[in-house]
Amino acid sequence: MKDVIRKEQIFNHSIESVWNAITKQEEISSWFIKADFRAEKGYQYTFNSDGENCSPIKGEIKEASPYTLVYTWIVTENPVETTVKWLLEEVETGTKLSLEHSGISQYKGETAITMFDSFNGGWNNCVSSLITYLKQAVHAG
Repeated sequence: MKDVIRKEQIFNHSIESVWNAITKQEEISSWFIKADFRAEKGYQYTFNSDGENCSPIKGEIKEASPYTLVYTWIVTENPVETTVKWLLEEVETGTKLSLEHSGISQYKGETAITMFDSFNGGWNNCVSSLITYLKQAVHAG
């Protein structure tokens, strides 16, 4: 069983623009999931999706240092604590985003496989939505 989902994307946007998109409540809520979120260590956040069969996601910010964001990820319907890490790096063409979602093997049995597949597809959609958001909101790329 794979335990870590990894996504990478290069954006032709400034590191600040990408950082704001993943850490500012109003921006997250516009491209990802409606959020009660602050990129402050110890903050207890909540994501509430409007989608059918979507359970709220809760967790705690573990790290919010310049261009590294780490938080726990707990789907309230199936409460296993996993970890999401966003890392941004400046590159010649803009910003490299690395996303990791780990700890998925902590789900029991077949649920781990189901959750891995669900999260993997969800993070693909997330990165696509972020690409679209940055193109529209920042009017670049």
